[in-house]
Amino acid sequence: MFQDQLAEKVRPFIDLIDDMRSIGIDKELPLPTIAVVGDQSSGKSSVLETLSGVALPRGTGIVTRCPLLLQLCNDRTVKWDAVISYGGGKVIEFDEPSEVVRHVEQAQNVLAGKGVGICEDLITLKITSSTVCDLSLIDLPGITRVAVKGQPDDIGVQINNLISKFIKNKKTIILAVVPCNVDIATTEALKMAQQVDPKGTRTLAILTKPDLIDPGAEKNVLEIVHNRVIFLNMGYVIVKCRGQKQIDENMSITRAIEEELEFFRNHEHFSSLLREEKATSKCLANKLSNALVKQIKKYLPQMSEKIKERLGQVKHSLSQIEGGPPMEPEEKRKYLIQVITDFNEQITQLSKGDIIVEENLFELMRKEFTEWMECLKNAESDYHDEVQKVVDEYDEKHRGSELPGFSNYRVFQHVVQKLVAKLKIPAMTTLQTIRDIVQKQFDHLSRESFKNYPYLHQVSKKKIETIQEQQSIIVKERIVEQFEMEMQVYTQDEIFNKHVLEGETADCSDLSDEDETHVLEKGEKADNSHLSDCSDLSDEDTSDEDETHVLEKGEKADDSHPSLLSDCSDHDTRSKYPGLLKAYYEIVVQRLADQVPMLIRYFILKQSAKIVCSEMLDLLHRDDTDNILQEDSEIGLYRAKLHAQVDRLVQANDKISSL
Repeated sequence: MFQDQLAEKVRPFIDLIDDMRSIGIDKELPLPTIAVVGDQSSGKSSVLETLSGVALPRGTGIVTRCPLLLQLCNDRTVKWDAVISYGGGKVIEFDEPSEVVRHVEQAQNVLAGKGVGICEDLITLKITSSTVCDLSLIDLPGITRVAVKGQPDDIGVQINNLISKFIKNKKTIILAVVPCNVDIATTEALKMAQQVDPKGTRTLAILTKPDLIDPGAEKNVLEIVHNRVIFLNMGYVIVKCRGQKQIDENMSITRAIEEELEFFRNHEHFSSLLREEKATSKCLANKLSNALVKQIKKYLPQMSEKIKERLGQVKHSLSQIEGGPPMEPEEKRKYLIQVITDFNEQITQLSKGDIIVEENLFELMRKEFTEWMECLKNAESDYHDEVQKVVDEYDEKHRGSELPGFSNYRVFQHVVQKLVAKLKIPAMTTLQTIRDIVQKQFDHLSRESFKNYPYLHQVSKKKIETIQEQQSIIVKERIVEQFEMEMQVYTQDEIFNKHVLEGETADCSDLSDEDETHVLEKGEKADNSHLSDCSDLSDEDTSDEDETHVLEKGEKADDSHPSLLSDCSDHDTRSKYPGLLKAYYEIVVQRLADQVPMLIRYFILKQSAKIVCSEMLDLLHRDDTDNILQEDSEIGLYRAKLHAQVDRLVQANDKISSL
């Protein structure tokens, strides 16, 4: 019928898109195509029958229940051949045009089930004949508003979603089929087209059933065809296809095309449309073929770039899981050695701070150790308050058999022991927090290093957990030992005296002129003997030597100073205890501030990494290498999928390049 419609240079572009769709490139990027949209009973099936030259499923309600890709190939050497494919591999070849309806209905029943349901899966019908035009288009289910018996209540929404999925692609030419005998402004086909193509740049409308318009309405139809009612950049074409009467009378499509030409040629109002190439199915075929080729040419450079870009991405993804273990036993063992060695190097570098996994491990530990230091500092005020309280209440609550002015060293020693012991809980909390951080990063390395090998991942993860637990027990014991040693209340005399001197020097520097004036107002002598007290170090008990020292300074201990006889507070060395114990606490803080983090870092990080590496190397002595390197089934499937993608994209790139 339309064998002369397409020049030889046009066919390669349509073949290119059909070939790319056949190899699955439409899964990678949208392809230029023509989508046929129309209300039920709009004459959509009749238009497609005229273009394809074969009868398609007809009836009431929803007839097209799956998208139907109609590939028409003109070949003067072939009388008529067809291939229908669907369902991911089902392919049927046949050479009888009358079999089309049966095969299409059978395919729809397989995909959408028997009945009136719809399905998004594509059916491809390729017809090669000397009597068809070169064209490819997709027929979509007819738009419906009301569900019929057996259909879900939202069938209208389902169909609209399916149609929108195809026509929203900006590379798709929308072929809207509209009857002449209705108000085009109210048709759902044009409304849906306008939603995705508001400027009408890629919409072509077909006006059907011109023989059914009311007398006198011809001028209105001409206004529409001449693009004066609803503007479409691609315009309008009016056609007259077989009606139900002609179908019932078994009129052939060839005869129907001849009658169509006669209808427009002899029509009082529409004959001019023939000269304008706005009427007949032949004109429509020409327009569609040219429009599709133009669309393909327009987007071909962009498609080529997208395919190359996507090919690079897929190859990169494939490189991340490429290869897998070798098949030969000797090579497989070498491969296992390399895999474990790579993991061990990673975990060793992590323990040294040479690499960062997710977050900086040493920065995370530093934050926790800073929290530990803050905890020690915050406990200092409670420590000082408790010591001062013991001093203030000593005679009432703590004094034993000792004489007034004397102190029991053990009382203050117990205070130190009790308060330092409370720091054990936050020390253990710091240990647990650091263990969780380190174990999380070790697990991440295991997951990334062995993501293709579930057995190795599970073994390494279990080893990491076990080793971390064992090392935690060791650190807990060491921390307990550290706090037990702190119960001795010990430091070198030189270190202690240095801290006492530093503390008293700091206290002396805080003495202001206002404080000195306040002392003088009370009648107390502010001489060098009082300032020198800032550097005096007291023993645990007041001795005769202390009293002699006082007398040597020229102070008289007689009746003129009754307070010395009645109150021993002036020579009670307990007043110096808070300062002395403050100095000792500073020493304890320095020891614990460093010792606890060092224990944790050494055992939880350094030693754990070393032991993990050693135990992973033990796997090399086993004989079940195949089991150890067993790949995750999903990885194998994913690799196969990527390989298939690469093959598709390479083929598509080659086809575009050759064109």
